[in-house]
Amino acid sequence: MISRIDLRGNTLPEGGALRDLLPRAEFDVEAALDKVRPICEDVHHRGTAALIEYAEKFDGVRLDRVRVPAEALKEALAELDPQVRAALEESIRRARIVHGEQRRAPHTTQVVPGGSVTEKWVPVERVGLYAPGGRSVYPSSVIMNVVPAQEAGVGSIALASPPQADFDGLPHPTILAACALLGVDEVYAVGGAQAVAMFAYGTEGPDGCAPANMVTGPGNIWVAAAKRYFTGRIGIDTEAGPTEIAVLADDTADPVHVAADLISQAEHDPLAAAVLVTDSLALAEAVEKELEPQVAATKHIEDRVKPALAGRQSAIVLVDSLEDGLKVVDAYGAEHLEIQTADAAAVADRVRNAGAIFVGPWAPVSLGDYCAGSNHVLPTGGCACHSSGLSVQSFLRGIHIVDYTRDALAEVTHHVVTLAEAEDLPAHGAALKARFGGAEPNGHSGWKVPTA
Repeated sequence: MISRIDLRGNTLPEGGALRDLLPRAEFDVEAALDKVRPICEDVHHRGTAALIEYAEKFDGVRLDRVRVPAEALKEALAELDPQVRAALEESIRRARIVHGEQRRAPHTTQVVPGGSVTEKWVPVERVGLYAPGGRSVYPSSVIMNVVPAQEAGVGSIALASPPQADFDGLPHPTILAACALLGVDEVYAVGGAQAVAMFAYGTEGPDGCAPANMVTGPGNIWVAAAKRYFTGRIGIDTEAGPTEIAVLADDTADPVHVAADLISQAEHDPLAAAVLVTDSLALAEAVEKELEPQVAATKHIEDRVKPALAGRQSAIVLVDSLEDGLKVVDAYGAEHLEIQTADAAAVADRVRNAGAIFVGPWAPVSLGDYCAGSNHVLPTGGCACHSSGLSVQSFLRGIHIVDYTRDALAEVTHHVVTLAEAEDLPAHGAALKARFGGAEPNGHSGWKVPTA
């Protein structure tokens, strides 16, 4: 059901050589670009008409309009199952607690007397958020995108989710209800690359969508490819690939827990990755044995779970020691990393590369997906070695404000001129000389600066 990779008995290679030994899904965003490019440019030139045609082509729905009426949002919330509403509200509450403390305050650094640099943080003006709607419905992704944007102070938030044939061309009603709970009233029944294009270019008309400065949210390979296509025109969070879980475990781990957690991510998608890294052969064998009855008892067996666990992206990786296990999980850079070892908190503290780390047996990935307070929009495909998950900071821009007096500028002008001339950019230095009547350097003693 799941393969093994045995790295025992040899010194582990470093860097890319170790990464190449580890399982990973094939997710060729570059190849998908050729297919999304004409879609994106069609939306650019034909706007809403193109969006309506693609809804019929890709989603099997003929729409009259793509913007969701306000009445549909209210109705979805009114008809929401009370237990689901309570769970969504608790998820929102916890996410606000965590994200509300992430925003940085402005900070001023006094560099020299009379010279300071202030860093202030300004939210992007408008964001387009994407909530997937393919194999599953993800109101949790609505929360994970909207809450940090709101806590950052973004003034204009729009959300897109694919139209559903089962719901008269509207996005799934639980998606709409989550938007209503969060106060997001600009919602579009648009999916895939065309949703990213709508946010990037904007559309005209009474139900038109204004262009966004940034687009965030998980999606399929077509969404990821469209994000890459528009990088530079808009900001993006990440080119999210198939979901991943890695579990670093020793012989103290409970194989029932480990198997359940691997399956929990495998049920997302046949390309989902489930990886166990362990120095315990006994645990590996126990997990393999435990997978069989748990997979048989779960829901999405043939279309998702079995293909995911049997795919090249999933494996049990055997190592000689916990030290080697740490090297492996750092090389892998998992979206979600569970630490199920003795002294799990100390082990977790040594991990350098992961989207999010879940410590011990009572912090499973499923908790983070919904109600931990953390964000579940995380880097995939090994990108955790250089990228972070979605947060309030994702929606903020740091701006430096430079404030120098005449004397503070005079004191450093000779250094600026020296560096400008070293780079063969004399006009840079001349811009400072002009402020002091064209005065020239005075040897090593600084500048002859005319008095004011």
